[in-house]
Amino acid sequence: MIDLMTLCAFNAAYAMTIDSDALEEWPEYFSEDTHYRITHIENENENLPAGIVYADSRNMLIDRIAALRLANIYERQRYRHILGIPAIVQQNSEATYAHTPFMVARIMATGQTDVFATGFYKDKFVKSDAPASKANSFGIVLKERIAVCDSTVTDTLLALPL
Repeated sequence: MIDLMTLCAFNAAYAMTIDSDALEEWPEYFSEDTHYRITHIENENENLPAGIVYADSRNMLIDRIAALRLANIYERQRYRHILGIPAIVQQNSEATYAHTPFMVARIMATGQTDVFATGFYKDKFVKSDAPASKANSFGIVLKERIAVCDSTVTDTLLALPL
């Protein structure tokens, strides 16, 4: 079983990886056959699989970061995550399922800071035998992370992962 403190430490490190612009390390938090999606609450409540961002493997996440760095043109920005305590909704010998509330502020190059996204992560954590990495030394990975945003309105500047 995966304990609450491990989940909290994992999520804190995950957020710091994004917030410190160490995006190349971000895919290390996920299993090879992960499922990552950003969606909004109405789609999630209606079990609609469409997502604003969708990836069904770690390689797709790696490609997303490469595109951000090399191909996409977007206004310089950074995020600051504020995370709540994970609520463990189910645990068994295979996985731990948790919901973690988040708020993400976006800081633009001008210094303007806005609340960019609020919602919760709907996660499936599994234990990992992979060697510890700089980013992930917790012995667990995300098999699934769905970032469920409270608002149905999505800013077109959703460049960085949530």
